[in-house]
Amino acid sequence: MRNLSAPAVTTSKTPALSVVIPLKDEEGSVPLLAAEIENALDVAGIVWEALWIDDGSRDGSLEQLRKLARRRPAAHRWVQLAGNHGQSGALALGFRLASAPVIATLDADLQNDPADIPRLYALLHESGAGLVNGVRTHRNDSWIRRFSSRLANGFRNWITHEQVTDVGCSLRVFRAEPARGVPPFRGMHRFFPTLMRLRGVAVCEVPVNHRQRQLGETKYGISNRLWVGILDTFGVWWLQRRWVETRVAALSWEKVQEAPGGTTHGA
Repeated sequence: MRNLSAPAVTTSKTPALSVVIPLKDEEGSVPLLAAEIENALDVAGIVWEALWIDDGSRDGSLEQLRKLARRRPAAHRWVQLAGNHGQSGALALGFRLASAPVIATLDADLQNDPADIPRLYALLHESGAGLVNGVRTHRNDSWIRRFSSRLANGFRNWITHEQVTDVGCSLRVFRAEPARGVPPFRGMHRFFPTLMRLRGVAVCEVPVNHRQRQLGETKYGISNRLWVGILDTFGVWWLQRRWVETRVAALSWEKVQEAPGGTTHGA
């Protein structure tokens, strides 16, 4: 992987929220989405940064990201991956690079509405939850995508004994520290609420807006999600039963006061 992030610019304001956006071949959507993010978060008074993870785009997406970084270098940062690593790989990298204690994620195709982010961000703090997951109550997708998504969501919940209403919604706001401990694998994003619960995180759900895709083409369909999704589901089922979470009760050196709540994990 080549890290081609724009040069860092010093600022006295540390971001309170990092917006992580994986993308592939979304040249037309990037400037429109950036403007929506800026408007929503600037008006809300949230100090933020946007981390754009270019997952092997072959169109002009990278040039659009360069323009953003030149226009607002303290707000927009980007990384170009060497090749295509998938949405989960791009997200995992974004979690590691995020500067803020809270992360929001959304797709780059304009179907998620950035105007929902301040509401989810406020709910995260008000509820004490570690993850606020969006629920697309009125999906603007084809009936095939809606049906396959509902079927896959029901199967995942059945096998993993979960009750996540819409695990396929990319619009989420959550705490960064536990997210960095989620094991990265292809398909991780489809089980993210379950994996966060394994880290001891409380999850709540809230309805969010969902818009019809206007630009570009969808990267997912039944053919490239069905079988691998079934395999991943059984993998997460196994992980639930083998996960080890250890909590420190006391330490043998000076920083004993930091022990309560200290967490290490293993998979």
